[in-house]
Parts: sequence; structure tokens; C-alpha cells
Amino acid sequence: MKEQEFLQQAELDHVTLQAWITEAWLIPLEQSGERDYSEIDLARARLIHELRKDMGVNDPGVGVILHLLDQLHGLRRAMKEMLGAAHEARTRATDV
Repeated sequence: MKEQEFLQQAELDHVTLQAWITEAWLIPLEQSGERDYSEIDLARARLIHELRKDMGVNDPGVGVILHLLDQLHGLRRAMKEMLGAAHEARTRATDV
């Protein structure tokens, strides 16, 4: 989605969005000099809102939480790939 639509759906203003991009809390794709936002970016923006407003987490805390979530998702992805490779190897071994 384009930036204006993202701002409306995420209930953000340009200044806040730029601050979150500077902090690397959001990393939109850049295509043809324009930022493009995904549903994941929108979910992340909503999480940031929830952390800051509903839970009272300060900015450094938001950064730590997002970093830990990114690590968790990376580990889950790696585990899924590893399990897939193990399953494939087992399947090949039983086919021989």
C-alpha cells in the first residue's frame, strides 16, 4: 500500500512515521523512489501503538521488544527450514 493509505490505516502522521522509520521500527520497501507498505508493516505499526499507548512502554523499550520479536521470527523461520530439510532427508532415506 502507498504511504497515504498506510498513514490513514495506521493512524499515524508523517512526523511519527518518519521517526519510526529512522528508529528502524518500520522498514518499508522502496520502489521507484516511493515507499510501499505491507500488511506486516501495518500490523507492526499497530503493535507499536499498543506498546506505547496501552502498555506504557517507552521508546527504548519498544526498540528492544521489536528486536526480540524479529529474532524470534527469524528463529522460527530457521527452525521451519531445518525441520523441512530433516523431513526431506528422512523421506529420501526411506525411498532408497
